[in-house]
Amino acid sequence: MVNKEKVMAAVRLFLEGIGENIEREDLRETPERVARMCEEIYSGMDEDAGSHLAKQFLTPDSGLIIEKDITFYSVCEHHLMPFYGKAHIAYISDGRIVGLSKLARMVDGFARRLQIQERMTAQIADAMELHLSPKGVMVMLEAEHTCMTMRGVKKPGSKAITTAIRGEFRDDYEKQKIFLEMVK
Repeated sequence: MVNKEKVMAAVRLFLEGIGENIEREDLRETPERVARMCEEIYSGMDEDAGSHLAKQFLTPDSGLIIEKDITFYSVCEHHLMPFYGKAHIAYISDGRIVGLSKLARMVDGFARRLQIQERMTAQIADAMELHLSPKGVMVMLEAEHTCMTMRGVKKPGSKAITTAIRGEFRDDYEKQKIFLEMVK
C-alpha cells in the first residue's frame, strides 16, 4: 500500500535536490499529485494479479486461444522510469477458459508495480499455469523503455521482446510459429 505522506515528503526532497523551489506556485501541489499518481500506477503491488483468472468456463475443445495487443504501462525498478508496450498471450485449454477481459486485468495487475519486463513475462505465464492449468502457455511482451529512449543511449523506437513458454509450447515449434505469426 502506498504511504502518501512518505511519498509527498520524498517528492519535496527530490524537488529540492534538483534545485527547485518547492514553494513555487506551480509546484506547491506537486507532492500531492505525485502521491495520488503512485496510488494508481502502483496499485498492483498488493494485488494477486492471477486472481483475475478465478472465474472460468468449461469448454470441450477450444483449441489455441490468443489474445494479443494488450496494452500495458509499468515502471522499471532500475531507473524508476516508465516502460510500456503490448502483451500477447496464447494458451491451449485443458477444458477451462477465462473471459478475455480477465487476461487484460491480470496483465495490468503485474504491470502496476515496480517491475522488470523479463519477470513480468514469467509472472504472467506462471499465473496462467497456476490458475488455469492449460496444456500450454506462451507469453510475449514487447515494450519500449524510456530509460533507453530519453536517457543513456537515447534510442527511441527500440523495443525489448521477452517470451515465456510453458507446457506443450515448449517443444512444439510449429505451435510457437503459429503464435508468432498471429501476433505479428
